[in-house]
Formats: sequence, structure tokens, C-alpha cells
Amino acid sequence: MARKIVVTSGKGGVGKTTVAIGLGIALSRRGERVILCDADFGLNNIDVMSGVENSIAYDLVDVIEGRCRAKQALVPHPEFGNLFVLPSSHSVPERYVSPQSLKLVLDALAPQYDYILIDCPAGIDEGFHRAVAAADEAIVVTNATVSALRDADKVITVLKSYEPQSLSVVVNRMRGDMLSSGECLSPEEIEELLKTPLLGVLPESYELYTSQFTGNHYPFRLLARNLATGKRKLYDTTRRYGGLLGRIRKAILRNL
Repeated sequence: MARKIVVTSGKGGVGKTTVAIGLGIALSRRGERVILCDADFGLNNIDVMSGVENSIAYDLVDVIEGRCRAKQALVPHPEFGNLFVLPSSHSVPERYVSPQSLKLVLDALAPQYDYILIDCPAGIDEGFHRAVAAADEAIVVTNATVSALRDADKVITVLKSYEPQSLSVVVNRMRGDMLSSGECLSPEEIEELLKTPLLGVLPESYELYTSQFTGNHYPFRLLARNLATGKRKLYDTTRRYGGLLGRIRKAILRNL
């Protein structure tokens, strides 16, 4: 039976969809059968970001309105045989979709898969509640900035009212140079501030976000392992900034 996990955030632009896709690919590379469900009916783009937009025949609204079965709407990823995308509606983005109807679709698919990652709209409007009501667990994606953390705290407060089986935080785009010099909150401080356990930390890294959709980058593999095993080993974003070479890297970043 699939673990249904909503991936959400308070603030837009923190990399929520990127994290959902990278995590889904990394899980599929572990042999898990994964569905990436796009529950953002307003700004849906999982299909584009995962490269399956030209392969869509049906979408969630087609399933809900009885034009196809749930499995017919799943789009297999061209590179990862265990990964499937469930797209939201493109033709009728304003069409109302109830939380109950989304949950029924995902419940019907759950017995045949290991994970269903539900990409949720940012904020706490109607789309947020629809996505959260269909999930059993929640991951909140944030950055180590004051505005992102404040919004994440608000989202966590609302999520707790749903009493999810598990609730955790992923800190995305952590600047190792700023962390090593004490210019931003540490993962431990963020965990204490949000009063929610960290599932993982992903660095601000050009290499990470150009190779994320291979699922073979260590920070994403570590994140997937933490989710699958319940461990909480955090990626050390400061290790590139120790010693002489690290100081040179920090100096270069300061002058960019």
C-alpha cells in the first residue's frame, strides 16, 4: 500500500516541485514504484519539469469525470520504469475538484504502488486543503530565509490540524558558505524553530539542480533513504567550504 505524502510549502519559489520530482526519481531508483501526482490545478508543471508533457492522454479531471480509469491517466517516465506522473487538468484549470474526489482516485491507485507524492500549491488556500486531505503524511519544503521559515511555520500549524501520520521538513537551497560563517540559521536551529523534525537538507548547488532529474545526486539519494528508512542523516552543506580551497570558494561567492 502506497505511502501518500503531500509535498507542500508556505512560500512559493522555494523549490517544492523540484524537490518532489527529485525525491520521486531517487525513490524509483531504489526500486520503489512511485506516482508523482500534480495537485496544483492552477500552476501545474510537473509534466513539463519531468519531461512527459507530450505523452499525456488523460488527466485527473478525466479520471474524476469518468472518461478513463485511474491507471490510464498515469504517464510512465521515459527513463525510470518505476516512476509515473499523474497530471492535473490543462484544459479546464478552473474546474472544481473536491478533496474527496482526489482522495478516491489516489486510494484506488495506492495498493499497486509504494509512494504517491502529491505536489501541492503553495500557500494555504483551497488547493492546499484539497491536496492535504488526500494524503496521510506531509513534507514541508522551505529555504533558510526569514520569510520562507515564517510561512513554513504557518503551514505546519495548519497541517497539524489534519493529524498526519508523519510531518517533516526539507530545507532546500542551503548555502554552505553562509552556514559555515554563521550568516544563516543552521539545520538544528531551523528544526528547533519549526518544532518539526528535518527529513533532509539540499544544498544550493548548480550541479545538483542540473543533474537532479537523474536522481543520482547524493543529497537526493540521502533524502530518499531517510524517507524510506526513517533515518535522519543530514547532508553537510559546509564540507566544501573548509580549508584553503573552501575559503577561496567563499570569497568567490561573496564577489559574484
